[in-house]
Amino acid sequence: MPKYVIEREIPGAGKLTSEQLKDISETSCGVLRKMGSEIQWVHSYVTTDKIYCVYIAPNEEMVREHAKQGGFPVNSVSPVASIIDPTTAE
Repeated sequence: MPKYVIEREIPGAGKLTSEQLKDISETSCGVLRKMGSEIQWVHSYVTTDKIYCVYIAPNEEMVREHAKQGGFPVNSVSPVASIIDPTTAE
């Protein structure tokens, strides 16, 4: 199944409280439950003004539909071509 990186511009994202992040997570999980098992949220990286989310889904349209239903911004959706890490050099 394809993996995607979603960029979400959210000014002040790095200053969101743990309660606010919990609320965002609960919203996302609720939408995912409604959408079924084809789409999965792997994890997200919160930076100063953006959140980068990693999802597994059959297509980009499903990723965008999740964002629409959850009220989340989507600035870009990029399919992951490869994953590398330090072990790639071995």
